[in-house]
Amino acid sequence: MAVQEMSRGTHTTACACEECAREGHRRAVAAFLEKRDEFAAGQGVPAAVAHSLGASRQWVSDELALSARTVAERGREAGNSWLYVFSRRAVLAVWIAAGVLLLVQVAAALGTGWSTARTAGLLAALLLAGLLTLAARAQSVRGGLLAPLVGEDNRLSTSKAVPTAWVVLTAFATLLLALRLAASAPGPERHALYAGLALDRALPLLSVVVLTSAVAVLVRRVVSVRIMGQRLQKLPADRPRGADLLTDDAGRGSFPDAQYVLVSTVVLAYAAASLTRFPDRLPQLPWALALLMALSAAVYLAAKYAEGSRPLVLSVVRRREPGDLDAAVRPGDDIEIRGVGFVPPGAQTPEMLARLVVRIGAVHVHVPLVPVPGGFTNPSDAVLTVPVPAEVEPGRTEIQVVTAAGVESNRCTIDVAE
Repeated sequence: MAVQEMSRGTHTTACACEECAREGHRRAVAAFLEKRDEFAAGQGVPAAVAHSLGASRQWVSDELALSARTVAERGREAGNSWLYVFSRRAVLAVWIAAGVLLLVQVAAALGTGWSTARTAGLLAALLLAGLLTLAARAQSVRGGLLAPLVGEDNRLSTSKAVPTAWVVLTAFATLLLALRLAASAPGPERHALYAGLALDRALPLLSVVVLTSAVAVLVRRVVSVRIMGQRLQKLPADRPRGADLLTDDAGRGSFPDAQYVLVSTVVLAYAAASLTRFPDRLPQLPWALALLMALSAAVYLAAKYAEGSRPLVLSVVRRREPGDLDAAVRPGDDIEIRGVGFVPPGAQTPEMLARLVVRIGAVHVHVPLVPVPGGFTNPSDAVLTVPVPAEVEPGRTEIQVVTAAGVESNRCTIDVAE
């Protein structure tokens, strides 16, 4: 107990370790939830603004936006700390895997004896682990071994993870054969090893490696072009998560991603079993499995072409409170903007919701956060409610929504009366 108290006492307010970062994030989230539920119950609003519905709503929205910004900052700090710790743990896991391989080799050699192939396999694992360690140290700040798999949106990329797994398996198999060739004497064994590198046998494996790598390049190009053309909305995540490989940006299960990972895992397991059974040649894949990988990659790539859309304003109406009379839209009234795509995937966090803006003529209006127990009634993906500022001139006025991703919607014209 004394040791635990001493270890806790070494942490300060400026400490950036993983434990302190996660604790700071938890406290920020708890404070935000408490404040949101308090405002939802009608408590905590100063008397100076409580007399005005619009003023109190704006004050509550501003307070929640500031608190949400603190939560986001603490979340990013926790994410950076997690990446640093993961880079060290990933290197340790690689060397543990090499140790497990050594134990398996020793156990298998008890009955048949140690062989040159087992020595080459162990050396290949050690060399590959050493190369991966050097690569991880070069990118320790960005996650070490995880760095090549993280996309520009700070999520694990399915299109990068799949070819990386195939490249690692192929590199290990090539190292194994190279070491065996270096240790073999001229004769039938060397000829058999050279035959194991023949193009006709390795062509299905090489086709899969080239195909998955090409898909990774194409996906990055497609996403970049669609973002620049404002046809796709992308927002960064706090940190990468393993679930990113199977879900979309909103954390919902994605069939194209899941089937691509599933098929790749099954075919990769077949290739690894082939290498274990025949260590004197590159993993030999049947063309049927290579075709299955091609079909899975095609589905995944087609989904990347089809995903995403721009926000669309369908209509704008005056919001009428119960007991209020029907009337034209005037400055000071609330308007309800109906459409789709106002909250893109990954923008469900309070910080991102607070970044929604509606352009009413030349005036930019931040969409107020309206809390309820457990969430918000405004904004939503299909409906936004904002007040018409007094600065808006009477007459025909254009309405346009700007999402948290910076994508602008179409323009919708309304009439503002005096």
